[in-house]
Amino acid sequence: MTAVHRIRIEPSGIAFEADAGLPLLMSAESAGIVLTSSCRSGTCRACIRQLVSGRVSYRIEWPGLLAEEKAEGWILPCVAYPEAALVIAG
Repeated sequence: MTAVHRIRIEPSGIAFEADAGLPLLMSAESAGIVLTSSCRSGTCRACIRQLVSGRVSYRIEWPGLLAEEKAEGWILPCVAYPEAALVIAG
């Protein structure tokens, strides 16, 4: 059984539960929340969001983020897996 984490989108305050075994985008969609997306493979960057707090991991070699962007907290929800409760900018 995988962990479930609470995700909050700010400033709207919209929240949903995210399964640690699914990318954030899929969990949002399952909860009826539409996040901008296109390729769903981490290359187009349509879904890019700022991570305010929490941790994510990736299961692909290198998502379409520069090292500087990752250091600044940018994530790609289409390929980002939650490792804890998250707050992301919407």
